[in-house]
Amino acid sequence: MTYWALNAVFLLPAAAVLVFALLRGRRADGGSGSAGTGKGVPAALGITAVVLLLLTAVFDNLMIAAGLFGYNPERISGAFIGRAPLEDFAYALAAVLLLPALWMLLGKKPDTPAAPSAADPGENQ
Repeated sequence: MTYWALNAVFLLPAAAVLVFALLRGRRADGGSGSAGTGKGVPAALGITAVVLLLLTAVFDNLMIAAGLFGYNPERISGAFIGRAPLEDFAYALAAVLLLPALWMLLGKKPDTPAAPSAADPGENQ
């Protein structure tokens, strides 16, 4: 199995969960984008991807140069960014896709009232 095939195991489900979260959010808010799925989401995902991929490039190159890990040359595409094979960036991309999707799916809904906390002084009155 190549690293691209292994990456597909992570990237395809992550992308599917993000699409599901975006569609569910748009349906829940009537398509207005007010539930965190509006125009700002693609921009936020893009900025996050750029930052995370740059950090991945820097630190993966440092770790590979230090000999902390390596890749089987028969299982990579041969495309590199520095010493890091292109396949190595898929995990950062999967995180950019999956973590915000899970946040949207599992986070508190805007129309759900917050549960009173034990420290709320008005609770005992």
